[in-house]
Amino acid sequence: MSNLADLSIDFCGIKSPNPFWLASAPPTDKAYNVIRAFEAGWGGVVWKTLGEDPPAVNVSSRYSAIYGKNREVIGFNNIELITDRSLDINLREITAVKEAWPDRAIVVSLMLPCEEHYWADILPKVEATGADGIELNFGCPHGMPERGMGAAVGQVPEYVGMVTAWCKKHSKLPVIVKLTPNITDIRHPARAAKNGGADAVSLINTINSITSIDLERMVALPTVGSASTHGGYCGTAVKPIALNMVAEIARDPETRGLPISGIGGINNWRDAAEFIALGSGCVQVCTAAMLHGFRIVEEMKDGLARWMDSQGYRTIEEFRGRAVPNTTDWKYLDMNFKTIAHISQADCIGCGRCHVACEDTSHQAIARLVDEATGKRTYEVIDSECVGCNLCEITCPVQGCITMLPQQTGKAYMNWTQDPRNPRAEQVPTAA
Repeated sequence: MSNLADLSIDFCGIKSPNPFWLASAPPTDKAYNVIRAFEAGWGGVVWKTLGEDPPAVNVSSRYSAIYGKNREVIGFNNIELITDRSLDINLREITAVKEAWPDRAIVVSLMLPCEEHYWADILPKVEATGADGIELNFGCPHGMPERGMGAAVGQVPEYVGMVTAWCKKHSKLPVIVKLTPNITDIRHPARAAKNGGADAVSLINTINSITSIDLERMVALPTVGSASTHGGYCGTAVKPIALNMVAEIARDPETRGLPISGIGGINNWRDAAEFIALGSGCVQVCTAAMLHGFRIVEEMKDGLARWMDSQGYRTIEEFRGRAVPNTTDWKYLDMNFKTIAHISQADCIGCGRCHVACEDTSHQAIARLVDEATGKRTYEVIDSECVGCNLCEITCPVQGCITMLPQQTGKAYMNWTQDPRNPRAEQVPTAA
């Protein structure tokens, strides 16, 4: 497979043969699933969230989806709660699986009321299983918040820091804090987790959502009897949101360097590489495994290793975070950089989608030309009108037909804080 790349990782003291972990969810609910996952090649799992006894009770049905073409699942919604099996059964299975698979990472997800004695009681029991770490579920958006757990904790930084500190006090295991995206600024709970002593954070948990309405029955999906509720949204559709939140934590001066486990819409090796490039030390997968089975990890590992070989990266650490310095605030972007679109006439199929998009909704920068003799239509960019917005490139159905070409402007770098068009621009010294 690979000649050079080593996929093994050490994530906040937790070692695994590769960075691909299964997230805390139905795929990690019991020993049977986890063993199948390890046999397929997953590097680790976060065991489905444990809670106090008696265990949670789930409803039927539990899932719904947003579809693309050919019924491809773009977004996935669930209203399932934490484990509905007893604490004792889960602990015994975790112990047995860890003994049988000592080289794989097993992290135990936990969710309990915000009272210290609950955490003080369960943590020694989890530690006794031989598990490698714990993940605090501060993100579940449905079912648990009204009980004072899940997102109800994750949305209050003071609670995040408080419970994290309890866990560091009562356990020697690495503590990973799972953050909710259902918040205005992800940096605040991340800072609180770090201040509470967290060894790492994981994100994102699922997003509050209602995927669709059955217009005949006038009820949302999934439907339980004649009613429904909001659930947690995940899958491909949430990846951009997850990447942004990971980047925010990776480049925040107060949390920079805090290990991150990236979660959200990871379907293949490229998705994983993008999360790692923005600072993630490992990635967690759920929806893709639920839709395609555990064998997808083979392609993920092979693809990542081959790409690393092609780029000369020998280890995950060699490219982890490489994209972070190139991620900045809008005000620091170069106002003097200019790019314009170019249409390859050899590749153009004459559909006109670029022209319609630009003419109706952008800058009228693509001319529609008709040969009077043949009636053939061609489309050409009007360079002087093009602002380089990329819309034509995005709407074109032929990959590579439209490219964006950087222009030589002869102007030096200037950001918005320096731009004289900015009424609040900073004064830039001029040469004498």
